[in-house]
Amino acid sequence: MELITKAPKGTVDIIPGESEKWSLVEAVMTDEAELNGFSEIRTPVFEHTELFLRSVGDTTDVVEKQMYTFEDKGGRSITLRPEGTAGAVRAMLENGLYNGGYPVKLYYKTSCYRYEKPQAGRLRELHQFGVEMFGTAEPAADAQVIAMAMSIFNRLGLADDIEVSINSIGCPTCRAEYRKALRTYLEGYKDQLCETCNSRLERNPMRILDCKSPVCGEIAKGAPKITDYLCDDCRAHFEKVQMLLKSIDIPFSIDPGLVRGLDYYTRTVFEFPSKRFGFALGGGGRYDGLVEEVGGKPTPALGFGLGLDRILMAMNEMGADFGNDSKCEVYIASLGEAAQMKAFQLTEKMHSCGIAADCDLCARGLKAQMKYADKIGAQYSIVLGDDEIANGEAVLKNMKTGEKKKISLNDDFVDTYITAVTEQEDAMPITF
Repeated sequence: MELITKAPKGTVDIIPGESEKWSLVEAVMTDEAELNGFSEIRTPVFEHTELFLRSVGDTTDVVEKQMYTFEDKGGRSITLRPEGTAGAVRAMLENGLYNGGYPVKLYYKTSCYRYEKPQAGRLRELHQFGVEMFGTAEPAADAQVIAMAMSIFNRLGLADDIEVSINSIGCPTCRAEYRKALRTYLEGYKDQLCETCNSRLERNPMRILDCKSPVCGEIAKGAPKITDYLCDDCRAHFEKVQMLLKSIDIPFSIDPGLVRGLDYYTRTVFEFPSKRFGFALGGGGRYDGLVEEVGGKPTPALGFGLGLDRILMAMNEMGADFGNDSKCEVYIASLGEAAQMKAFQLTEKMHSCGIAADCDLCARGLKAQMKYADKIGAQYSIVLGDDEIANGEAVLKNMKTGEKKKISLNDDFVDTYITAVTEQEDAMPITF
């Protein structure tokens, strides 16, 4: 039975108590995206494998080692999405979203799948919040998405832990010159590079800069810097991005070794490393050639992905205040069959008025009901018995302060409840 009662390796359940935190974080991200004019898109969990081969790059770790690819019953090669951008590009083109005018701004909350070695902050089913912007080549767009991500981190209380690392990896023209210089340098270390990096030396030497091997990483530190090979246009673009970030007081550092792990990136790339945890909580950049690669017209584009799993882990370990996660405002306890019926009716009446209420559904005794009300964090309680039903009124108790107040059980029940709660809240002393 162990196999069917244990989640697959590299996956986690998001259970009550944690799911509320996820919802809060996602709400902040959604709000920030919509403040910046982005609209939500939802794409399939799987796509044709060719989409990822053409977009992500066949020399990346994602394609070479990590994709969940299978053949469906129709003989088609299908892959669970390893990242969100390619699907968003495909959906933008297929649905003609560009007909509404540029820039097209999209955001999504999605799950991605990569066969990796599970460890802290790295799962096989990972969750991302991402944004994509199509149709603008302006440096201001780069600065806006970076600023939006930092605003999210600020609202989540993570800004002091987050750094902004940026780089430019140029366009195909200037990158061609850089690859020649990089290949020449790396040829001298051919006997020290790992097997994977040796296979990349001719096809795509820039991928070696992203290798996780300590030996290859040390070799990469002495490699030529892409910023020394930028063409005039790419250099001007990168300088403008820096100027814009400085103008809105976003500190950043330039990391010449930052290339990101996917082949579709061009020009500006960026990451948000955590000073405390030693890994990035997200990153992104430009991918000005990807729309054309997927089958559309040449269209500049950019975006980012934030790792929800890592962000929640960081917030939990840093003791973030997620507020009151109680789902119950008032619990209506009951003694006897008639009271149980009345409690059920009043609970449903409160639901129809948007009040989070609950009552006994397990035929518990009164003591057990009150213990349960306390366990679920009910803010108020009402106890109903024969006398309360006969008199048409009951006592509302503040579970935290113990304060009590009588309320009606008749047609004006909800009104008198709201009045009683409001009076109690207004009477609470203000503390500083």
